[in-house]
Amino acid sequence: MTRQRISQQMIVFTIFVLMFIGFALFLPGFLTAGNVLGLLQNVAILGILGLAMSIIVIGRGIDISMVAVLAVPAGLVLQMVQDGHSVPMALVAALALALAFGLINGWLIAYAEVPSLFTTLATGLFLAGLGQVAFFRLDVVQWSPQLDPLSWVGRGTLLGVPMPVIMFGAVAACVSFFLRRTRLGTYIYAIGDNPFGARTTGIPTRPVIVLQYVLAALIGALAGMVMAASVNSMPTRIYNSTLIYDVILVVVLGGIGLSGGRGGVINVVIGTLLIGTLLNGMTILDVSYSAQNLVKGVILLIAILIDSFLNPRNEETAQQGDI
Repeated sequence: MTRQRISQQMIVFTIFVLMFIGFALFLPGFLTAGNVLGLLQNVAILGILGLAMSIIVIGRGIDISMVAVLAVPAGLVLQMVQDGHSVPMALVAALALALAFGLINGWLIAYAEVPSLFTTLATGLFLAGLGQVAFFRLDVVQWSPQLDPLSWVGRGTLLGVPMPVIMFGAVAACVSFFLRRTRLGTYIYAIGDNPFGARTTGIPTRPVIVLQYVLAALIGALAGMVMAASVNSMPTRIYNSTLIYDVILVVVLGGIGLSGGRGGVINVVIGTLLIGTLLNGMTILDVSYSAQNLVKGVILLIAILIDSFLNPRNEETAQQGDI
């Protein structure tokens, strides 16, 4: 299985390198500093969400609500500041909302034992609807001048590198350390690999599952703030887009097994680079949005088939009610 996983990583990375070289040679304007930096900046949000999703998928779950938690807490910050509240109060409210949302997801999945697919589908719809009904006046919440001290997270640069890329790297380093160097990260791998065995050995599986969804919600809210600072607004209807499928595509294509207990940050980085290069190339080629979705759908289907072949799902996996 180790050789198979390494082979999948190497295959995806090789495809990325060949695609990058091909676009650089035959696509005018692709291999320019501005376009490459723009490519990295555009996929940074996707990569951060992919890191959040990887924590869930490694633990044998799925989080369909991730785009809602991207949009609503960040939109709440922008809306509260527009309404005259202080920036610290708005940030605390958004953090509390993301934390509560992650706790609810985790409790429903770990203690009520509702399958993660159905739980996060329902809670994501609820959070998105709550934002539209209770929080936002317009579908696009604008950035206020009072928030300009925070604009560096989306519009700043460090040594010429856009801050969203730096934020992606920072989150990747933190998630990698958590998964590989902490006991809780080891627990997540153990639960994903064999939840019954993990429980038998004394691992507190239910609290760890709750922790997974809390971390995913907090990372998703961070991605929302980076996105809002980048585009100077928060388009709250983004939860109706295909972004969640792009996130799943990054995770699965990168090589994190849907059956749990496998993969890591490097898989997300590889998947993000490949999908980012593909989307950038199709944009330069002026491929329509519908055609891009068609291509991504085919790639996602192929990635799932490859994952099913490399990481076969056994009877124990089926009993967990995951995707």
